Amino acid sequence: MINSTNFKIAYVHLTSRVKQLLVAVLSVTFGISMYVFMNSFMGGINQTQTKLAFSVLAHIDIYNDMPAEPMNLFKNIVEGDTIINVNNAKIIQHTKGIQNTSPVLNDLQNFPGIKAVTTQLNSNVTYRNGSTSVNGSLSGIEVENEDKLFNISQYMTEGEWKDLNHRSNGIIVGKILAKRLSTKLGDNIMVTTQEGISKNYRIVGIIETTIGSVDKSRGYIKIASARQLFSKNMDYASDIQINVTNYENARKIASRLKPYVPYTVESWQESNGQLEAANSLRNIIALAVSLTILLVAGFGIYNIMNMTVNEKIKEIAILKAMGFDGRDIIEIFLTQSVIIGVLGGFVGLILGYGISIVIDNIPFKISSLSSLPIIYRPRDYAMAFIFGLIVTFIAGYLPAKKASNVDPVEIIRG
Repeated sequence: MINSTNFKIAYVHLTSRVKQLLVAVLSVTFGISMYVFMNSFMGGINQTQTKLAFSVLAHIDIYNDMPAEPMNLFKNIVEGDTIINVNNAKIIQHTKGIQNTSPVLNDLQNFPGIKAVTTQLNSNVTYRNGSTSVNGSLSGIEVENEDKLFNISQYMTEGEWKDLNHRSNGIIVGKILAKRLSTKLGDNIMVTTQEGISKNYRIVGIIETTIGSVDKSRGYIKIASARQLFSKNMDYASDIQINVTNYENARKIASRLKPYVPYTVESWQESNGQLEAANSLRNIIALAVSLTILLVAGFGIYNIMNMTVNEKIKEIAILKAMGFDGRDIIEIFLTQSVIIGVLGGFVGLILGYGISIVIDNIPFKISSLSSLPIIYRPRDYAMAFIFGLIVTFIAGYLPAKKASNVDPVEIIRG
């Protein structure tokens, strides 16, 4: 509990030099507002990049992977002391893709943490329009479930995503792919598989995701049509895509799924480690910059408090001669620094919020963005205030400790 007399002395010290008080408060205000803005901005960039990445990337992918090593066919039929020499061994895969998806989908239905599931049949194909041909990829998809996972219908620039459900020969293509083929909505294109099977499709939609691998080369058809094109059974899929409630828990849920699924189960962190690494690096940079600004503000407060101690050295000596001990002196100067920290903290939070709103509303047309990405997280504001108080407390404590050691006899004698 602060002694009322000490508080009154601290108040007089602060109000006797209003300009000095304003400079100290503004130092904290600037540091905290920059902390709030930087973290809101970096958080917005991370969120936008994650959102774009997950427009085509599932949180968990189940697929039938190739064996890691060639199978040793002699291992179980020859004696242990027999020398075996196999040249040019090849990996032999007896089955491709997931031949029977129903049992896997049934197991996934009630699995905790899973939000949505869809199947895909993905393969490389060649798109042709007249003499123009473009190598690309074709995804056979469940129209409604695909949209639940990736919210992909929002990226349609022409046509409707649901139109794919109404035409067995309908196809939706990336915007750049359509341009490279010199086609438009309603035109026909020929799709040729790696096995040489060709079929004509009518373009019922054009999509622009801003992701080059999709816009430049990908087409979407119904999975039933894809199974017919690739001569697969009606339960076949190359991938089972899963979205979970919280994408950050994808690795844990994938680990729990592995014992129940006889295929490769891979979380997005395993397949796209660079995305997670980039997010972490940006968070570290934002935190480092913000803390540096707060530390600079702390040095400013330290200098001001140090100057105050030097200016008030005789008053401190008189206070000690009157019976104030070192603890009272520390309390007086710490009270001043905490008041500066609290005032600067509140104003800094308001200023940081205001800067974030202004930046959030500045037009910035790039890719699918209309303004710079900003997010508003209460934890950023709480952390800014706490860090601000810690820095101002330390910046005030050091001069206060120096003041508490003043010898009143030496100072008064001059």
